[in-house]
Amino acid sequence: MGTRSLRIANVSGYLGDRYTAVDEVMAGDPVDVLMGDYLAEITLAALAAGARRGKPGYVGYALDQLGPHLPEIARRGLRVVTNAGGFDPAGMAAELRRRIAAAGVTLRVAHVTGDGVLDRLAGFHADGHGLEHLDTGAPLKDWGVEPIAANAYLGGFGIAAALAAGADIVVTGRVTDASLTAGPAAWWHGLTPDDHDALAGAVTAGHVIECGAHATGGNFSGFRDVPGMLRPGFPIAEIAADGSSVITKHGADGGAVTVDTVTAQLLYEIQGPRYLNPDVTVHLDTVRLTQQGPDRVAIGPVTGSPPPPTAKVAVFAPIGYEISTMLFCTAPDVEAKVALLRSQLADRLAGHVDQLEITPLGVAADDPADQWAATVPIRVIATARDPEPLRRFAPAVGSLYLQGFPGFHHDGHAPRATEPWPRIEYWPALLEATLLDEHVVLDDGTRIDPPRPTRTAGPEELAQPVHPEPPLPEPDGDPVQLGRFVHARAGDKGGNANVGIWVKDPAHWDWLRATLGTERVATLLPEAGGAIVRHEFPHLGAVHLVLVGLLGSGGSANLRVDQIGKSVGEYLRAKHVPGPR
Repeated sequence: MGTRSLRIANVSGYLGDRYTAVDEVMAGDPVDVLMGDYLAEITLAALAAGARRGKPGYVGYALDQLGPHLPEIARRGLRVVTNAGGFDPAGMAAELRRRIAAAGVTLRVAHVTGDGVLDRLAGFHADGHGLEHLDTGAPLKDWGVEPIAANAYLGGFGIAAALAAGADIVVTGRVTDASLTAGPAAWWHGLTPDDHDALAGAVTAGHVIECGAHATGGNFSGFRDVPGMLRPGFPIAEIAADGSSVITKHGADGGAVTVDTVTAQLLYEIQGPRYLNPDVTVHLDTVRLTQQGPDRVAIGPVTGSPPPPTAKVAVFAPIGYEISTMLFCTAPDVEAKVALLRSQLADRLAGHVDQLEITPLGVAADDPADQWAATVPIRVIATARDPEPLRRFAPAVGSLYLQGFPGFHHDGHAPRATEPWPRIEYWPALLEATLLDEHVVLDDGTRIDPPRPTRTAGPEELAQPVHPEPPLPEPDGDPVQLGRFVHARAGDKGGNANVGIWVKDPAHWDWLRATLGTERVATLLPEAGGAIVRHEFPHLGAVHLVLVGLLGSGGSANLRVDQIGKSVGEYLRAKHVPGPR
């Protein structure tokens, strides 16, 4: 601990991120803490399904990533914080201790628990806690399926308490992604639950680096101007005592840290200007970004206020099975060919499947230069409550080779799906935070209860601000592709998709505001269907959109090809609109 800024390096942004991340960061610039984020709503669903089949409830390969570096971690005095504990942080902590002993080094491991509430759901219901769905308002008892996992999103003070007690490695279950950074910052700078502004800054820095290379050029609409995109590096946050921070990266690594790459992550997967976390409510509309130097973006002090009195709870349950395949058809007459496929499969699978969706992807060229320019992929997916009816799917598809549309084929080098796999649905809810039994378990079994907020916010403090439609004349310039003037990034928040769009040139801010009014967005994105919630971030030159219900019941269960809405921002950038004068 010290008065200087804490340097915390991300080593994972999701379950499946680059395996060599820990190797690269250990070979990179000096840092104080390694932070690995492995969980998301859709990956929690995958872990839950795996645990039902007897697999570990934690992320096993995170252990393999850390293993070779345990002696050097001990020698440098580094701290490691990770949510790779998934559904079994105690089990992962125990396995870490075994590997540490085998390596002959001394490192103390603690775990944070209390997020798992599956075995308490019946008690919550009996006590009048309905765990109503955040989007529909329906009580959990009316879901009609049996949950297999229920985890509350914890804050960072359990992590801070573990580090303060001497832990070198802290394993958690479901904490918020930003808590993996805010916790070490609270420990390093001695923050309390009442230090709202400093905590807001730490959460903001954590939100920027939680998704790894997202902050250094990955998944960035301006990727063509980012050097080293072959292997963009992992970000570092330097967090000062007042919560201000600098986002940077390891000097030798690829990618770049710019105001735009940081803006992209700031606008990713948020509810609006009020960013609700277990430790603090962050006022993202107070964020200011400054390019301090090459690969260094400063985030000024951020305003915070008390956190909500409730914790978000992610509940998962199996709702049936699915199976899918990819077919191809070649122009001409693509529309008629898809229609024939749809009617033939509906005939053969009638009464056996609950849902059958056939989605052509793309449009064939009018005068194709080669066969592939004339070819349109078709994704076919079917669902049922039980697996047995779906075993008819592969034979039904296979029966069409000699009786379907002309040119019917699939990728002959890809294995055909014959066995269905489980569908896991997500139920987001709120629960009074005081009902959670969050605590830290040290390596000697000692239990520590982290401090709780002394004050929580009321509904009026948590409500998102209302930004009326801009009183500006609609643009009337020549039609242009929107992406010529803006960047965008899209993500998922349960069944909703969110899209942040911001101008490349601040001079175009008024044009963007007028261009992306709610009515025009509804026209540009007809598949959005439901409500569109619109906010403005003038200091970022950004419009933020929440497309309510676009992702159905969430990424783990909806049948969209773009399952968690990652391409919605790029789709919007491809649209043509009246350009700026």
